[in-house]
Amino acid sequence: MSKKEILLDKKGRLERDFYETELVRLQIELVKLQYWIKQTNARVVIIFEGRDAAGKGGVIKRITEKLNPRVCRVSALGTPTEKEKTQWYFQRYVPHLPSGGEMILFDRSWYNRAGVERVMEFCTDDEYWDFLRSCPNFERMLIRSGVIMLKYWFSISQDEQEHRFQERIKDPTKRWKFSEMDVKSRDKWVEYSKAKDEMFAYTDTKLSPWFVIDTDDKRRSRLNTIQHILHTIPFEDLAPKPFELPPRKRQKGYVRPPLQEMTFVKDWYKSQ
Repeated sequence: MSKKEILLDKKGRLERDFYETELVRLQIELVKLQYWIKQTNARVVIIFEGRDAAGKGGVIKRITEKLNPRVCRVSALGTPTEKEKTQWYFQRYVPHLPSGGEMILFDRSWYNRAGVERVMEFCTDDEYWDFLRSCPNFERMLIRSGVIMLKYWFSISQDEQEHRFQERIKDPTKRWKFSEMDVKSRDKWVEYSKAKDEMFAYTDTKLSPWFVIDTDDKRRSRLNTIQHILHTIPFEDLAPKPFELPPRKRQKGYVRPPLQEMTFVKDWYKSQ
């Protein structure tokens, strides 16, 4: 694709029609990737991390939109239970790892310990440093066992994050996204920056690198993420070719029960 074909709006962001057309094209490629994962028994882990409102959920939604949920699953764990707090830290994540023929998208992951738990003091210093030392070894084991792993850090500017927070408060369909934790996090921008830098210093390894996505332009970040996934995983097009269905067979000996004996949902939108 040449630069001249890319269309921008007045704000310098991707123009909506161009974005939607390109998204459909990329989603078709994701379907091909899905067939390859299923038929080759591949195991794929994709981790999405970043600040609040950086757009992780939006990218995940566009990736999964056209895929089979039995092949592509999302893992978004909540606050650990009292029992889970006593376990080996990675233990609660292991059951969510993929079996053969699956791709798992982690909407936040074990890196919670290096981010929110560190900044908000939900873990001890010993637990934090043990995580930074253990994480590269944990990921090395997964990769050497055959797991394909991609880690994305969604980078957002402070002004854009504030703009999205304000949008969430105003929009009743998005207000649930703004939590009490987000309010506390607003005052800890520098602390989160330092935590991210330290996390990268220990876990941005040659075997398992971090890939940074600029997310101030939501549309561009979504397309860039999907493009990178498609270019990084060496898949083949194993999708079935179009085919014609044979003529339907006529059914004999079946009498349908009267429709008036069934309870239908009211048609709220029936024209008068």
